[in-house]
Amino acid sequence: MYNTFNEILLKIAEYDNIIILRHQNPDPDAIGSQCGLREILRANFPEKQICSLGYDEPTLAYLTKMDEFSGDVSDALIIVCDTANRPRIDGKFWSNADCVIKIDHHPNDDSYGDLIYVDDSASSVSEIITDFALKTNLEIPAEAARLLYAGIIGDTGRFLYPSTSPKTLSLAAKLAEKDFDRALLGRMMTSFDMKVARLQGYVYENLVISANGAACVTLTQELLKSMNLKDSETAGIVGVPGNIRDIKSWAVFVEQPDGHYRVRMRSKTIPINEIARRHDGGGHKLASGANAYSYQELEEIWQELQEVVK
Repeated sequence: MYNTFNEILLKIAEYDNIIILRHQNPDPDAIGSQCGLREILRANFPEKQICSLGYDEPTLAYLTKMDEFSGDVSDALIIVCDTANRPRIDGKFWSNADCVIKIDHHPNDDSYGDLIYVDDSASSVSEIITDFALKTNLEIPAEAARLLYAGIIGDTGRFLYPSTSPKTLSLAAKLAEKDFDRALLGRMMTSFDMKVARLQGYVYENLVISANGAACVTLTQELLKSMNLKDSETAGIVGVPGNIRDIKSWAVFVEQPDGHYRVRMRSKTIPINEIARRHDGGGHKLASGANAYSYQELEEIWQELQEVVK
């Protein structure tokens, strides 16, 4: 049984030290929900010590910066946003905290935390945090609104993905009432360097497409080094194959420095998350991640992807 927003708020009120975490390799929703919640809590509980911790992803530096913390977490409340399972939490000390709250929108396959709020029908955790603030009558300052709006934009593909609901649009409209530059934010979220543009070209030129509409492309370490790209910069091209009308589901295989492949899978209508679960991953029905530890496993994922679109 999941906890309510009011139960979460009461737990927040109990602690003077609050640390907010999210998943490794963050995207706009991870940072937007994490730091949007930070700004909401700072505005409503100015007497508390509240910080957001984790790796500062350079490609998302326009959103915000992480805080520094060197204290003891044994008397702290830790809130983990947008993180489906324990191994993905960016901050290994989280289990030493006095209390842990999980707030997420992925299927709850790993039910960690003392309090849990999971809504896998929500477009994003940024949507959940917005709903939480409004339903508990917490002030949403402009900076929090900017971050949460960015998170919703990121996880809905600018309101184009099936997870976008009337509720999503209504909550985004509430955030848009706040005083921040939505046009500037949109430009920063959609612009990219020329090297990423060249990578997009490579993806279009090198896609392998099956007769049934499955597609894949492999990005080797050699290729990334030749283009001066990091793994995090490849995230911006994951949706590129979906722009092709006849492609139904696709995978981007990105070789890591240790030789294994990070697998990013997307689909327009056909669920692909079960494939991810079979290969050290998981996620949403239409947007999942996995790992392949050999070329044979890479081939297995590709074959399974072709099977689901038949």
